[in-house]
Amino acid sequence: MMAIVDYIWNFWKNLRSDDDFFDRLSHRWTALTLLIFALVVAGEESIMKNAIICWVPGEFEDSHKNYVDNYCWIQNTYYIPFNERIPDSSLPRQHVSYYQWVPIFLLIQALLFHLPSVFWRSLAPRTGIDVHLIVTSMNGLHSVDQEERKAVTASTAEHLSRYFRINQRRLDTARNKFFAKKWCACFCDRHSNYITRVYFFIKFLYAVNAIGQFFLLNAFLGSAYHLYGFDVISDLTKNLDWTSSGRFPRVTLCDLNIRRLGGNIHRYTVQCLLPINLFNEKIYIFIWFLLVFVSAATVFGFMVWANLLFKSDRMQFVKKQLELTGTLNEGDAENLKQFIDKYLRLDGVFVLKLISRNTNSFAVTDLTKALWEKFKLEKTIKRT
Repeated sequence: MMAIVDYIWNFWKNLRSDDDFFDRLSHRWTALTLLIFALVVAGEESIMKNAIICWVPGEFEDSHKNYVDNYCWIQNTYYIPFNERIPDSSLPRQHVSYYQWVPIFLLIQALLFHLPSVFWRSLAPRTGIDVHLIVTSMNGLHSVDQEERKAVTASTAEHLSRYFRINQRRLDTARNKFFAKKWCACFCDRHSNYITRVYFFIKFLYAVNAIGQFFLLNAFLGSAYHLYGFDVISDLTKNLDWTSSGRFPRVTLCDLNIRRLGGNIHRYTVQCLLPINLFNEKIYIFIWFLLVFVSAATVFGFMVWANLLFKSDRMQFVKKQLELTGTLNEGDAENLKQFIDKYLRLDGVFVLKLISRNTNSFAVTDLTKALWEKFKLEKTIKRT
């Protein structure tokens, strides 16, 4: 037992943290929740002696009853409220066709929530900055001595500085290729904000997935699932039975034709009990509120990062870090502007912000100070 606990602890401790809380809310916590639900439903279906129980006519033998149960489980059932007449067979019915596939669909949902993180970890290394390595290195500074802390910070600053220099050369090359400045303004900036654009694209995928889950569940469950939570709240405020909506009926009907000797076909309509919908109902009402929360949080997280696009936000963030180190002098206003706009650029500030989301404030402050000193040193060398 302890070995299992140790394995889970080591696995959890070694999970990557090269994104932010809002991303992990989707690809880690929500995906894990859906995975657990899939295992619960699959386990309940395997434990239950009969996943579906149909009430058959008295002349049916046990073998006939087993056949009807299996047939109605495979062929789907339909829901008719008890206060309504059973319509003619030619009329459309509200079929309940999802209950067999709930565990598989929950796994698909979990995969969709995890997929953007796979894209991020696939695309991020191609940007030229090893975001995962940087965040991991800076995150471990709290447990090392002062000398090692300085060495790791200096190494990280050199890694970022090399990336900035490469991007600067790309920008210079791009400017030489484009004769008109307006064309360069459109195409050159991609070299200095590539990793930022990739991350915003991943953020967009998280938001699309979270909101799109409602429409996906509308199609899967065959009902207006996006209104499910509102209907439940309305029923609760009116002291009504919120479980009688028909979205997850426990009692359904099933039509089947049985061929008798001589070619005569007998049509039967039997009443069936779906015990598994007792679990499905509770799970999917929880998922509804979870999706609302995750969707709102994901959109909010996207808007928080969107502030990075404003120069004032970048200036305020970097200036605050340098003021904490005491290395910013009164006459550094122009240097600070060049440091942010020409040296760090969008990608540099993005990496610093991402580090601040995953480490303590001292780590990002020390790294900003190291980059500031490298910037001033390189500027001094160019003058001489």
